Amino acid sequence: MDLIYTLNIIGTFVFAISGAITASEKKMDAFGSAVIALITALGGGTLRDILIGSQPVGWLLDPNYLYTVLAALFFSYFFKKWIVKLTRTMFLFDTIGIGLFAVLGMQKTLSYGLSPAIAIMMGAVSAVFGGVLRDVLSNRVPLIFRKEIYATACLAGAALYYGLTFTTLPDSWSLWISIVVVMAIRILAVKRGWGLPGIK
Repeated sequence: MDLIYTLNIIGTFVFAISGAITASEKKMDAFGSAVIALITALGGGTLRDILIGSQPVGWLLDPNYLYTVLAALFFSYFFKKWIVKLTRTMFLFDTIGIGLFAVLGMQKTLSYGLSPAIAIMMGAVSAVFGGVLRDVLSNRVPLIFRKEIYATACLAGAALYYGLTFTTLPDSWSLWISIVVVMAIRILAVKRGWGLPGIK
């Protein structure tokens, strides 16, 4: 669980940087950047907790998440030019983050006694809705509404994890296998231009 917590913090840090850089590109001030960074990093988990009735929401119980967002803001301010050059690295961390948050979000939802289908949906909400809120507030079309495969990868990973819980695999193995599958789908989708068809 220490590793999972560490990965959660890393994912929060990376998502907060994503929000801060987006705010910077939209010429927002320091307060606006802080709001966008916070929403990007913690918005998905917050929405999930509200929907499943987990009160108070998770990050309010652990100030380290807030400190992580603040650290990401300062990091983005001082190293923006360097960060922008690390597009591929940021993409990799983002991909790890959505895989992790999709599975952990599903785990938490199941612990509240909700159905597997709802749990899988909440896993995807945890992973992608911070980015949705970021894009909406930044006046951009959210990534999950484009043809590029994003939320679908999270749904697949969460569903796979649920299926693996019925096997004899250790839970840690099931977790990592599911995260790797999300990463693989996401990376292949970007490299090969996979996407879901639109309505014509």
